[in-house]
Order: sequence, then C-alpha cells, then structure tokens
Amino acid sequence: MNLSISNLSKTYSNGLKALNNINLEISSGMFGLLGPNGAGKSSLMRTIATLQEADSGTIMLGDIDVVKQKDEVRKVLGYLPQDFGFYPKVSAWDMINHFAILKGISDPKERKEICEALLNQTNLFEARKRNIGDYSGGMRQRFGIAQALLGNPKLVIVDEPTAGLDPMERNRFHNLLSEIGENVIVILSTHIVDDVRNLCSNMVIMNQGTILLSGKPAQTIENMKGKIWMKMIDKEQLTEHKAAHKVISTKVVEGKIQVHVYSETQPDTAFLPVHADLEDVYFATITN
Repeated sequence: MNLSISNLSKTYSNGLKALNNINLEISSGMFGLLGPNGAGKSSLMRTIATLQEADSGTIMLGDIDVVKQKDEVRKVLGYLPQDFGFYPKVSAWDMINHFAILKGISDPKERKEICEALLNQTNLFEARKRNIGDYSGGMRQRFGIAQALLGNPKLVIVDEPTAGLDPMERNRFHNLLSEIGENVIVILSTHIVDDVRNLCSNMVIMNQGTILLSGKPAQTIENMKGKIWMKMIDKEQLTEHKAAHKVISTKVVEGKIQVHVYSETQPDTAFLPVHADLEDVYFATITN
C-alpha cells in the first residue's frame, strides 16, 4: 500500500501558507520528514491524519481517498502526535484497554491478547499497572506507540517522537520504530537530523510549507561530496565570512568558531574539505 499526495496546499486564516503544493509518493518502510520548527511538518501530518482539511489537492492511501473517506482512513491509521495527551492517574493497562475499545476491538479475550502483545512489544508489560503520570518521558512515548499500533494500522504517523528523550530512551525508541517500519508505512516527522539518518530509507526536507529536497539520505550525502568546507575563525570574523561565503552552520570549538561553508570549489586555501553528513545536507538545503 502506497501513500500518494498530489498538489496539497493549506493556508490558515491568518494568511500563513502552511503547505505549498506538496507532492509525495511514500511506500512501506520508514520515511523521514525533516525540517525546522514551523516548516509545515505538523500541518502535513495533521492533514494526512484527517485532523484538518486542506484547501486543495488529493491524498490517496491505496484505494482510500483520505479527504473523502475519513472513517476508512482512521481504521488503518496509527497516530502519535507531538503532544500526546493522557490521564496521569490512570494505569497503562486501563488506558490501552480503553483505547482498544474505542478502536472497535469489542471481544474481551481478543482485546486482552492484543493489549498484552503491544505492551510487551513496547517493553511496558511489567509496568502496565503503574499510572501513566508516573512514567518517564520515554515510557510515555512508547505507550503512545503502543496505542498507535492498535488495530494493525497500515500507516503510522509519529510527530517529533524523540524530542526531550535521553540517549538510552531515544535508542530504544529508534529500535521500536525500525521494527514497526518493516511491514507498514511509518512517517517520522522531526527536526532531529540523526533520527532520519539512523532510521529512514527515504526522506524529504521541507521549510516554509515547501519541499526543498527529496531522496535517500545516503544519496543526498553523496551528492554533497566535495562541496562542504571548514575553517576555524575568530568570532569577530564571522560577519565578514557570512558576507563572502555561503555559511551553512557554525559551532564553538575551544573558544573559536568552526564554520561550514557550501561551495562547488575551495573558497580559499585556509578552508579544509569536510566529509559531508546529513546535517550538512540539511543546513545547505534550508539556507538556500
């Protein structure tokens, strides 16, 4: 089953153009949607998840018209929004059982087996009787994925799932997403470059409601080969370097400024070549 998005546009009442003629073809596996805050990622996710209407365009999930057949989409959709609401004084078991009832799993025995399997899959079964309010941030995100997987969805959308997680929980969450992505479409919306590099076979970079780049992460890095240059400068030199070169990123290293510059040729002999990574691709793309 593929997700096909054609000519999708959305402008909010305040005049903000959140989506500008989006065209995407997404197949099974992990798909990364990368961009800064305000890029339009959440607007696109909410539109695919039938939570808001687009002004124009079409979305097809296999044979399902997402715009016209919202109930059919919701039967095969799993969604973990950026801000996942929960009742803090309700146990994980009671909560997922409640979600399963809402999902239409009416047989008690079947529901019990499904809930147990999902809590085991997300490594929460031993903590199933604890209130969700007592969970760590990573445990809550894993519970969010558990509820998103109810009903064997064909499409799973996760919006900024690893923001604020510690490295161990982030790694655990990555492993979980990779496992899920073997059989269904998983759209990972994030501004964290490493999440896309580690997980996704295909991706797009978007900003200000527009898709700027699409492709396989490894291929986009290869296309940047020989075009990223590095130089250590004093802080006072940064302004003149920004005026003279396409500076795509800066960071402080031992009191000096390390600048990365995008250029087809070596800007000058003081610049050293850099092995480009996805972060360089990202910054070079959004600073165009």
